[in-house]
Amino acid sequence: MTDRSASIKAAIAPLRAAMADFAEAPVRKALAGIAPDVAVRLCHPFGDLSGAQALYDTAYAPLLAAMPDLERRDMIVMAGTTPEGQDWVGCMGNYMGTFRAPFLDIPPTGHLAHMRYHEFFRLENGQITEMQAIWDIPELMMQANAWPMAPQLGAFLCTPAPMSGDGLAIEGDGQAAMDHVIAMLTDLCKFPGNPDPGVMQLHRYWHPKMNWYGPAGIGTARGIAGFRTWHQGPFLRGMPDRKLDAMGDLMSHWVGEGDYVCETGWPNMRLTLSGDGWMGIAPSDREILLRSLDFWRLEGGLIRENWVLVDILDAYRQLGVDVLGRMREFNKARVPGTIPEPDWRDA
Repeated sequence: MTDRSASIKAAIAPLRAAMADFAEAPVRKALAGIAPDVAVRLCHPFGDLSGAQALYDTAYAPLLAAMPDLERRDMIVMAGTTPEGQDWVGCMGNYMGTFRAPFLDIPPTGHLAHMRYHEFFRLENGQITEMQAIWDIPELMMQANAWPMAPQLGAFLCTPAPMSGDGLAIEGDGQAAMDHVIAMLTDLCKFPGNPDPGVMQLHRYWHPKMNWYGPAGIGTARGIAGFRTWHQGPFLRGMPDRKLDAMGDLMSHWVGEGDYVCETGWPNMRLTLSGDGWMGIAPSDREILLRSLDFWRLEGGLIRENWVLVDILDAYRQLGVDVLGRMREFNKARVPGTIPEPDWRDA
């Protein structure tokens, strides 16, 4: 680990520590250490916020109320300076706790629940000045049996940590890994301009036993064949004109460290829903912008694992679909309220 990446990670360590065993007072205290006018960019329905108090009151307070024993379980923490000279740290993990009260009107289950997060923090002079975060809210809806949209094609699972076990101890020069991932994306975008799918050269970049951990609504895929079957094929058929970062008003921030690469873009992809539609939505020829926060891990020079979170609810919103509104309609007959913790003294 370079001194630079170590200092960036150290700057967010108090916040991570406070959230690991989540309680209001220590988390508010840790948030007080970030820039007072921090720019917060959260997934739908939270939106853009300003300041630590708004972040806590708008997002974290409702989550803690829904899961009173909430904990943050980081599985990847990586940091570095982007080619443009910005310091970023990216975190991937799961918020977990007993789902006892509604969250965004998602009905509680009374069981342990998990919600993946990809959270990126930009630092200036050792202080957090910007946050970009996607929480996998549809993942929580599916656990509550309250997902109102088409079933996902990929598998549903609680996203695992890197199989290498080093997600919290990443170190080393990541330039080669970053070059590999960017070259992979460059070749992906050669299709369908070149109509031969082979132009994407997937076998050149991806490990034969790769895992692609997509967001709920899309799901997880295993191997290149699974990736093509459960995600890439439907995605390209529905939105063949996709354009990636560094085009027009799109911009990504890239960090490579050791065998890991992360990218944040708000947004970083422009595309039009055409072809045969996507995720059960009929084609509308409407252009949308996608927010995607991603992590890659290389093994033997090939991508073995790829964690992807897309702001799925915002994509639906741009296509004219209010997923949370549909969920409320589907679940009007379910009894609302909090599931009390059992009192075993009466057992």
